[in-house]
Amino acid sequence: MRFLRGSSKRRGEFRNRNQNCNTNDVAGETSSPHWCNGNSKRSVLITGGAGFIGTNLADRLLSSGCRVLIYDSLARPGSEINLEWLCQKHGALVRVEKGDVRNFSVVHKVTREADAVFHLAAQVAVTDSLMDPRKDFEVNVGGTFNVLEAIRSLPSPPPLLFTSTNKVYGALPNLKLVRSNDGYLPADSGMAEQGINEQWPLDFCSPYGCSKGAADQYVLDYAHTFNLSVVVFRMSCIYGPHQFGTEDQGWVAHFLLRARDGQAITIYGDGAQVRDVLFVDDLVDAFVMALSSIKKIGGQPFNIGGGAENTLSLLQLVELIAELRGSACPLRFRDWRRGDQRYYVSDTSQFQKVTGWAPTIGVRRGVSSLYRWLSENGARDSAVESKRRAESVDLSRTGVREAAFVRTS
Repeated sequence: MRFLRGSSKRRGEFRNRNQNCNTNDVAGETSSPHWCNGNSKRSVLITGGAGFIGTNLADRLLSSGCRVLIYDSLARPGSEINLEWLCQKHGALVRVEKGDVRNFSVVHKVTREADAVFHLAAQVAVTDSLMDPRKDFEVNVGGTFNVLEAIRSLPSPPPLLFTSTNKVYGALPNLKLVRSNDGYLPADSGMAEQGINEQWPLDFCSPYGCSKGAADQYVLDYAHTFNLSVVVFRMSCIYGPHQFGTEDQGWVAHFLLRARDGQAITIYGDGAQVRDVLFVDDLVDAFVMALSSIKKIGGQPFNIGGGAENTLSLLQLVELIAELRGSACPLRFRDWRRGDQRYYVSDTSQFQKVTGWAPTIGVRRGVSSLYRWLSENGARDSAVESKRRAESVDLSRTGVREAAFVRTS
């Protein structure tokens, strides 16, 4: 079984260049993609742009000279910290509209300003979907429907990239597994070498899986029915800087945060669950390549993750963390959680075939990089720190506009 593998050729570690929030004098670090015109008054719209993935995407686009409009409710702990960092670094190139994707009128307004749309905003935790399935449905299905309808209403609809999830394939109950060392492995050697491809049957499980799966299918249908330019990423585990992971979502960062603070790590199940993990810089590369190739790949779903070369079990992550911190981490074991996949590894060959993309940051390098970032930058309690930032930062000075949530149903 191939764990802790993968290439590590990369053009540099995480960049940490700050600039005054009130200036737009930001030198581009890379050339901007053709769908992003830095001289235009229009912007690239990122819903959920103050989240972990959105922040890294926004930083890449802003650094290349693109104008970015972030639409975010700032509900997730850590989002205010990320937003403040983006504003300080990029100034007037970034604009923020605080609002909820369930508010169609505001979604429609911000979409009218977009040259391209990345729809990342979502309710992202299986556990939260079990506690409040209605909210999960309204955000994930209703919010995505609002984005689609807003795009469809425009005379020249911008291209859309939607982030779905590997949970659309369910718990994979028909996948025969064997236990090998510290992780599960498919009994079929071909499956072990390649992972799960896009032809695997959809099997929505849990309210979260149902809501993201329904949104996934809506996006694909709007491509075929209304001729929208869309691409769907069914993503595996993503990790990297600006991630304030919790027990319910963002497990790599969560384990690292617990270890950093000397707290016990809780493992649900036996810890042999295996996932492919992808460093966020590689994901952003895939985002840019996808929209740049939208005429060729539009209307298709792609499984996106670290692939079979970048797999990791929970127990192996614990061992790697012990190496990084110089001592073992205390562990607590609990019962399996509903719908948890014992094994999920993305077969990314289809996207690689059509774009040439491939992960470049291996597991050991990526986890080490995130551990250093969290040690240097991570708030000890992101919920408390986010509340403090929200109270102390004058959002009007950072160009943030706030839209009230209006229920439309």
